[in-house]
Amino acid sequence: MPLLFTLLAILVLILLITLVKLDTFISFIIVAIGLGLVSGLEIPVIGKAIQSGIGGTLGDLTLIIGFGGMLGKLVAESGAAQRITSKLLDLFGKKYLTWGLALAGFVIGIPLFYNAGFIIVVPLIFSIATSARLPVLYVGIPMLSALSVAHGYLPPHPSPAAIASQLDADLGKTLIYGIIIAIPAIAIAGPLFGKTLKKYNPTLNTSLFSTKEIPVNEQPSLTVSLFVALLPVILLTLTASFKSYFPGIKIIALLSEPYVGMLVSVLSAIYFLGIRQGKTISQTSKLLEESFKSVAPILLIIAGAGALKQVLTESGTSLYIGEQLKHFDLNPLILSWVIAAFIRVCVGSATIAGLTAVGILLPLIKSQTSIEPELIVLSIGAGSLMFSHLNDGGFWLFKEYFNLSIKDTIKTWSVMETIVSIVGLLGVLVLQKVLPLL
Repeated sequence: MPLLFTLLAILVLILLITLVKLDTFISFIIVAIGLGLVSGLEIPVIGKAIQSGIGGTLGDLTLIIGFGGMLGKLVAESGAAQRITSKLLDLFGKKYLTWGLALAGFVIGIPLFYNAGFIIVVPLIFSIATSARLPVLYVGIPMLSALSVAHGYLPPHPSPAAIASQLDADLGKTLIYGIIIAIPAIAIAGPLFGKTLKKYNPTLNTSLFSTKEIPVNEQPSLTVSLFVALLPVILLTLTASFKSYFPGIKIIALLSEPYVGMLVSVLSAIYFLGIRQGKTISQTSKLLEESFKSVAPILLIIAGAGALKQVLTESGTSLYIGEQLKHFDLNPLILSWVIAAFIRVCVGSATIAGLTAVGILLPLIKSQTSIEPELIVLSIGAGSLMFSHLNDGGFWLFKEYFNLSIKDTIKTWSVMETIVSIVGLLGVLVLQKVLPLL
């Protein structure tokens, strides 16, 4: 019965979000309450489970995601993203243009949330395709595949950061492993797959974007742009390595805390991309305020998923499912990917897919001490990107901006997302074999 209740709860969640079009956070809370009632929990217990689930899930994640949004806003508004892209294009030239765009998309995608990154790079893609006289999807897919990979694989993006928090995975190691897996995923889904799309050359719907171009003389230097955009990666990577070698040094321990690293990055961005660019503290603070408003819905989705996860735990459902799943002779990494991929295809949201999957799998994952939790974070993240279609906002963004039919959007965008997901799983399985040898 617990398994049946859980399947019904997920089905109801899918129906509320996709058919009824009810707010995602409200849908999560309704399903959590309903699951608690049919599982026999007392009403006060359900209330406490929802409260503790929300509080426990958000925790310092609010700081990480909030600071991530602030950093992304400053990178975009200052022209740092444009500077990085322009320089990479100069370096790679027309022959290797798609590889330069993939790298640019990845660098921009690390600090920026997907939707924000998409809106920033689309005008760049359009202008590059027009000036180089190249098919727009051939130019665009490499950049957008890199954005997608960063969104699904890498902290401080919401889903991987939240999943890592739930599994007590080290964010620094998750980031390092994620970058290793991201390289083949972006290469195959981006430049290589992009070569097959030269026949698509739609009439661009330029009326949909109004992102202003920052004049070159007003953009920060390339050094500053790269330093600020990559500072979270630098801090997480270095402190993850140094912490084990210098356990007694407090400054390293402090900087290894993800929220502190993100705070340092934001403070650097405030100075280098705000004050040094001629903005006042008041103007910069206004941008930071706007950025946090944009991540508030993401935080609510994460909070709702945390509430459902805690009800699953309190009712004993998670433990029961974990016990049942142990009987399946299936690698937990593959199982994690399959469940996340199934929810992604049904619901559409990568964030919801990842967070719902980890709530279901938590007892089983906790018992699998032989598997590094960072790899499970990445397998769930890869699964959460599987086959984006009509129920995913990213699908419609791509369709409308590139002025494609639904059929052509599925043949281009949906296939690209599927490649990213499958290559990500294969990368995780290879890492599982390789890491013990190192």
